[in-house]
Amino acid sequence: MEHYLKTDEWRIIESGFHPEFAECSEAIFSIGNGRMGQRANFEEGYGGQSLQGSYVAGVYYPDKTRVGWWKNGYPEYFAKVLNSVNWIGLDIEIEGERLDLNAAEVLQFERELDMKRGVLSRQFQLRFPSGKEIEVSAVRFVSMRRDEVGAIRYGMKALNFTGQARIIPFLDFDVVNQDSNYDEKFWEEVERRTGSQKAAIVARTKKLDFQLASAMRYEWWTGDKIQTLYPETIERDKYVANSFEVTLEEGQDNCLYKYASVCSSMNHAPSALLDTADERASEARRAGFDVLLQEHTDHWAAQWEKSDIRIKGDASAQQGIRFNIFQLHQTYTGEDERLNIGPKGFTGEKYGGSTYWDTEAYCLPFYLSTAPQKVAKNLLVYRYDQLGKAIENAAKLGFENGAALYPMVTMNGEECHNEWEITFEEIHRNGAIAFAIYDYIRHTLDASYLFEGGLEVLTGIARFWFQRFHYSQRKRAFVMHGVTGPNEYENNINNNWYTNYIAAWCMRYTADCFDRCKQEDAKRTEALSSRLDWSKEEGMQWRDRADRVYLPQDEEHGVFEQHEGFMDKELVPAERLDPDERPINQHWSWDRILRSCFIKQADVLQGVYLFSEEFDRETHERNFDFAWEKWTRPMSSTCARRVWTWTITTRKLQKAFISPAWQALG
Repeated sequence: MEHYLKTDEWRIIESGFHPEFAECSEAIFSIGNGRMGQRANFEEGYGGQSLQGSYVAGVYYPDKTRVGWWKNGYPEYFAKVLNSVNWIGLDIEIEGERLDLNAAEVLQFERELDMKRGVLSRQFQLRFPSGKEIEVSAVRFVSMRRDEVGAIRYGMKALNFTGQARIIPFLDFDVVNQDSNYDEKFWEEVERRTGSQKAAIVARTKKLDFQLASAMRYEWWTGDKIQTLYPETIERDKYVANSFEVTLEEGQDNCLYKYASVCSSMNHAPSALLDTADERASEARRAGFDVLLQEHTDHWAAQWEKSDIRIKGDASAQQGIRFNIFQLHQTYTGEDERLNIGPKGFTGEKYGGSTYWDTEAYCLPFYLSTAPQKVAKNLLVYRYDQLGKAIENAAKLGFENGAALYPMVTMNGEECHNEWEITFEEIHRNGAIAFAIYDYIRHTLDASYLFEGGLEVLTGIARFWFQRFHYSQRKRAFVMHGVTGPNEYENNINNNWYTNYIAAWCMRYTADCFDRCKQEDAKRTEALSSRLDWSKEEGMQWRDRADRVYLPQDEEHGVFEQHEGFMDKELVPAERLDPDERPINQHWSWDRILRSCFIKQADVLQGVYLFSEEFDRETHERNFDFAWEKWTRPMSSTCARRVWTWTITTRKLQKAFISPAWQALG
């Protein structure tokens, strides 16, 4: 499968038609602009395997949870990003034969995602059952400059005939989510409007009353001349369209330009949605495809100027890193603090498009280094705005005094994930949110954010950690039982090293931040402390508990133990696994996975990496070598260690030279 896409430093290229990989390609070639996104579905429709997907950031549905039996604290729903209006749609019939790559002989096909320009293009030739042959060249983008607008240029040429074609540009809200728990459709129509070469429609979600409006304009060109059309208007439930007929002359270039808008009640009054969407589409048509495209590509050029990473001598690695950069920029722009980063961006429905701890743990550093400061700051503001919900989440589980437990999965701050080992146990997510504040301040030197919400979030999290530990008389230390670390193949374990370490760090750091704030503005800090009912004594209690947290270590190997009892497992290298049993999560029972030594995510190494300055070189090497030698050997340990050492050294240099605030606040 990995060989069906070509290697190119700036482009993703599918050469040849591969229907067996259709849904995969629809995801890989997806496009977005932070506000809306579109899978790489075909404009003309497709009768083969496909997942239609058009998404709007922040618009979701609380799909009622399906579980065998309920547990206290379980959420009632799993939030899901919605498949929304199909705005790209074109139904095309040529001499009575429907244009569909699944129902004709594909003579030539190429699809390309130009990451440098943010443009998706497709060219193909096909032969209908009648023998007629046609050539199509389609280009589309969702504007990075006008984030409620998408545009399509759809060229057609009859290769061996002259005949009549019926073209039907449409907007369709009668869509489904593949991951709907009860096979429910989530949209109902509010109003619609059609006219000559235009249409608009508004729909609302059946719950929460999100409303979306979409409008379209279009033009038909023959050669270099725009044509006058007299279309028939079509309306039915959740669907609006125009239908017109044209003559395709053999060898003659023809082109349809379609301009569409998608507007949300998150940004506009519901009563004004239809008119707003209609005006956006009209503005796009007046500007024209070329102007819209130039605006869009200019924006991407500026993005790449700030964030490109160049790799010499390895085109595949260069393509891969740019694909990741492209996805991050088109998924999140930081313009709206209500939005966040879905794990699959705008590429599909998996993970519900919700917010996970991955934002703070993995994505925030990218935006800190490649985008204006407000982009990363808005990710922090997003969590601050949901602090009240985090406190409610903790209270449901018995925590008090403003303790905050941020959700593993959320859209609005409520927990909406219902696997017990994640919902209740994978609490290290709290640490990532605290670490993000630390990361932001040390990089930007913007310590004022502590007064703007950062210290409130840190206090709620520190109070959670303080209560989550309990004292062990046998160990004479504070311990934490019943957690799942970043390695999700270890559930309900005791004293996960990563979780204990980041929890202890968080309590110390929060106490230090109160001291820092008092030095900078004692009066303001006193007012904030009073509002939070925080005292210096509470800070001393945090430090004392943090200093007495139990951190499991293996003295024989001189390494941190992932959790208590891990070293008692049968430590079998991954190279001894039967290849037919990989990946193990698809071939083994869950209890077998839990009893094994195999790790989904190397949380000890992640902790050592995050707090790299707190460990000497020998500690880094021992822990890395142990993990590498015991479980994986795709390259030599010496080579792998060099990569790790380079990564840690680079991180330390970044802290030392980019962020002097690290020394003051770390």
